[in-house]
Amino acid sequence: MIAVSNIQLSFGGRIMFDSISFLINDNDKIGLTGRNGAGKSTLLKVLKGIQQIDGGDIMYPKGTIIGYLPQELHSQSSLTVMQETKKAFDLAMKYMEEKEKIMHEMETRTDYESDGYMQLIERLGEVEHQIEIHDGYSVDEQTERVLKGLGFEPGDFEKEMKSLSGGWQMRVELAKILLQKPDLILLDEPTNHLDIESVLWLEKFLKEYPGAIIMVSHDRSFLDNITNRTIEVISGNIDDYPAPYTRYVELRKERREQIINAQKNQQREIAQIERNIERFRAKASKATFAQSLIKKLDKMDIIEVEEENIAAMNLRFPAAQPSGKVVMTAKNVTKKYGDKTVINNQSIQIDRGDKIAFVGKNGMGKTTFSRMLVGDLKFDSGEIEPGYNVTIGYYAQHAADSMDGKDSVLDVVDRVAVGDIRTKLRDLLGCFLFKGDDVFKKVKVLSGGEKGRLALCKMILEPRNFLVMDEPTNHLDMLSKEILKKALNQFEGTVIIVSHDRDFLHGLTNKTFEFTKEGIKEHLGDINDFLEKKQMEDMRLLAKKDDEKKPENKVQKTESKPADNNNREKELKKIKSDIEKCEKKIEELESTIKSLDEKLQDAEQFQQITKDPEFFNNYEKLKKQLEAEMGKWEELSSKV
Repeated sequence: MIAVSNIQLSFGGRIMFDSISFLINDNDKIGLTGRNGAGKSTLLKVLKGIQQIDGGDIMYPKGTIIGYLPQELHSQSSLTVMQETKKAFDLAMKYMEEKEKIMHEMETRTDYESDGYMQLIERLGEVEHQIEIHDGYSVDEQTERVLKGLGFEPGDFEKEMKSLSGGWQMRVELAKILLQKPDLILLDEPTNHLDIESVLWLEKFLKEYPGAIIMVSHDRSFLDNITNRTIEVISGNIDDYPAPYTRYVELRKERREQIINAQKNQQREIAQIERNIERFRAKASKATFAQSLIKKLDKMDIIEVEEENIAAMNLRFPAAQPSGKVVMTAKNVTKKYGDKTVINNQSIQIDRGDKIAFVGKNGMGKTTFSRMLVGDLKFDSGEIEPGYNVTIGYYAQHAADSMDGKDSVLDVVDRVAVGDIRTKLRDLLGCFLFKGDDVFKKVKVLSGGEKGRLALCKMILEPRNFLVMDEPTNHLDMLSKEILKKALNQFEGTVIIVSHDRDFLHGLTNKTFEFTKEGIKEHLGDINDFLEKKQMEDMRLLAKKDDEKKPENKVQKTESKPADNNNREKELKKIKSDIEKCEKKIEELESTIKSLDEKLQDAEQFQQITKDPEFFNNYEKLKKQLEAEMGKWEELSSKV
C-alpha cells in the first residue's frame, strides 16, 4: 500500500494540489481524469519522484519499484531495440555475467579441494537462485513476446533506437516497464502511439497485471476495460470514485447535482444572514447579535461548483455543396518507399455519405493511403480519381506546418470563419483546449499537440464535403472528443478516419477498411462489429492451427470428397451472387424512399401528396420491402 498524504504544490501562484490525500492498494487499477491542465500528468511525476512537492508526504513500502511512461520520448541511443528493451532485466543480466565469470574461473582452476573453490561453488548456487528469481533464463522469450505484442516484427529487433520515430520509441519504453514488473505502473496516455491490435494486447496484459496501475488516458473503452477506480483531479483537489470511467461519469453527475443543491441552500442561508445583519446592525440592543452573524458568515466554507461548458458549443460543420454519388475511386494503386512496398495494387471505392474507419497495424499504409487520396503524396502506379464536385478537407499532425508562425491562435481561425460562428470563436477554441489567454499565443510557440488541435479547429470552419482525418483525437480530452464526434455524426458529407480510438469510432462509422499485409479488406459496420468479427476469425484460425497439429485431422482433410468441395464452392458462389442482387435492391429502395422523403419535406409537393391516397400506401410498402431485403441480406451474410 502506498499512502499519499496532504500533498501541496503550486506553480507561479497557481495552486495545483491543495493538501490532497489518497491510498494506492496493491492491485488497484486507477484511471486519472480531469480537465486539460488540471494536473494529471504532474501528479504522475510527483508519484514517480520527478516533480518535487511543496508539502506533504508519500509513503512507499521498502523496496517499492515504480515504472513511469511519459507522454513524449526522444532517444538518440545507438542500442538496438532488443538491447534497449533488455535493460529491463539489468539485475538478471548482471547475475548472468557473474555466472559466466564464475564458470570460467572454475574451468581454469584445479584446486578442487580448496576453500576458495568451495566458495566459488557456493556463490554459483546463490547466483543461480537469483537468476531464477529474476527470470534470467527466459529474458529473450519474454522480451520477444512483449515486443511482438506491442506491434514490433522480428525484423525490427536489430534496428537502432535513434532510427525509430517517437511513437515506436515510446513502445520500447513501455515494453521495458512491463518487463520490469514494477509494484506500481504510471502510464501517461499509453495508447496514443498504438494501433488497435496493440491496444487490445496491452489492455489484456494490464487487466491481468498483478500490481497497481495509475493511468491517464482519453480512451474510454481502454479505461472501462482495465480500471476499477477513478480519481478526478479538480480545482486543486481530488474526488475518488470506486468505479471505472463510464460509471464514474454517472456517479459524478449525481454528486454534482447534490453539490449544486447544497450550494443553492447555502446561498439562501447566506442571503438570510446578510438580511439579518443589515436589519440588526443599526440597533444598539442587537449589535452583539449582528457581530456574531458576521463571524458566522466569515467562518462559513463557501460551496463552489466547477463550471462545465458541455453545452457551450453545439459544433456543426459548415454546409458544403454535395458531391456526386462516387466520391473517390482508387484502382490498382501501388506505393513504394525504396525497396519496401507499402501499398500493393489496391483498389477501393468511396461513395457519398460513407463514414469509413481505416484500421490496422502501424506500418500497413493507413496514413500513406490517406495522403495519396487527398493528393498529398504521389504513388508509383495506378489511378486515383475524385468524383464530381468533391471538396477535400484533410487533417493530420503535419497539416499544422502550413500555418504562419507569426499568427496568433485566434488569427488562424478568424481568417477562415464565416457567418454566425465568428461570434463564438473563443468558445470554439475552448472546445479544442485553448483557454483564456492561450488564444493570443503565436503559432510558432505552440507544442506539437497544440498545433494539431489548432489545425483540426481550422479544418472544421472550412466548408468541405469529403473529410480525411488522421488520428484526430490524439491530443483531445474526453469532452472535446464528444463535441467532435457529435459534429461528425451530424456531418452530411463523406468521412475517412484513421484512428485506434474504439470509443470515438463506435457509432460513428458504417464501414471499416482493414489494412493488412495481404491488402485492404472491407468490413461493413462500425468498429465493434469489426472487432467482434476479427475475434471470431482469430478463434477459427486458432482452431485451424490446433487441427493442423493433429495427424488424424490431416488424414481426414486429404480424404474429403472432391464432389463435396465442388458443391460447397457452387453454393458459396450462389449465396454471394444473391448478396450482390440484394445489395443492389437495397440501394434502389433507399434511393426511391429518399426521393419520396424529399417530396414530403417540400411544402408545395406535400399539399399535392395529401390528395393522393395511394402515396402513403406505396411509401409504407417500400419501407417494408427495404426492411425485408435488409433481413434477407443479414441472413445471406451469416451463411457466408
